[in-house]
Amino acid sequence: MKDINNTGKYTDRDWEELAAHLSGERTGNSELLSRFAEEDKHNIVIYWKELREMNKEKEINVDQAWDKLYSRLKDNGLISEPAVRRRFFTPALYRVAAALLLLLGIGSALLYMNNKDLFGSKIVVATTEDQKNLEVTLPDGSIIFLNRNTQVTYSRNFGERERSVALTGEAWFDVARDESKPFTVDAGKAMVRVLGTSFNVRTSDQDSPVEVFVRTGQVMVTGTDENEVLVLDPGYIGTVYPDRAERSVNTDPNYLSWNTGLLVYDGQTLDIVFRDLKKVYNMDIVADDPEILSHTWTSPIDNQPQETIIRLICASFNLGYAKDGDVYHLKRK
Repeated sequence: MKDINNTGKYTDRDWEELAAHLSGERTGNSELLSRFAEEDKHNIVIYWKELREMNKEKEINVDQAWDKLYSRLKDNGLISEPAVRRRFFTPALYRVAAALLLLLGIGSALLYMNNKDLFGSKIVVATTEDQKNLEVTLPDGSIIFLNRNTQVTYSRNFGERERSVALTGEAWFDVARDESKPFTVDAGKAMVRVLGTSFNVRTSDQDSPVEVFVRTGQVMVTGTDENEVLVLDPGYIGTVYPDRAERSVNTDPNYLSWNTGLLVYDGQTLDIVFRDLKKVYNMDIVADDPEILSHTWTSPIDNQPQETIIRLICASFNLGYAKDGDVYHLKRK
């Protein structure tokens, strides 16, 4: 950072002329600009041109970026007080000069932050083990509900040219219809493409297949091999493996229970019930006597507290329970 802050070489009038040329307000050859470019060891002119090209359709709010970044960088000791004073500049030229000084002042730090995506070209929303049904509303009105341990990423200019998100984990999508801009979900091993529909995507990890369940509308799922294409109608599940893709009818009434909180049963054994309770309510239930798992359950479970659920199970089968940390242990009375 030693030679980066060389603003003292130029007068206020020089900075005004440089700002005018870099902003495009003044054209033609400039001896001052040529001299500045020759002395430009840190490629400021190149970086400024790249900054102008970053978003041609949406004006960059340089004032806001400058205020936020300058304050943070100054607090961290990365830059000193700038030599250029605002009163010498018109508002338009000040915005350009402020950005130019920002480049001069932080040098390689700017490049580092740009590489780390700290300027926020992407929006990332994630849930933890204890979060469920986190609602994300996209600019086009589409809604995503995130299950636990899930992350969704999308561009800040989502919807301007395309509608695409990236997903790891599990999420429920209710997509606003727009036939001119299909909605796509990058699920790693599979790409999901829709116009307007509601569906669920599950992508647990790199070793597990990607599952897509459709409730309304129609969804197209493409595997890593573009020849693996599934068109799914309501009620169908598409499963994408590394080497194949399969379509099947959903027979699990509780497939979306993580989102609705409602579990329904018609004589399923408790081992299935406990598996579902783990997924939907994050409950760990252990039967000290394996025969307990053979009991069957027929009552719905609808968003009750954990303590209420475990007491209902125990009362139904004359069981007792003890809680060890986050784990419920069932035993016969």
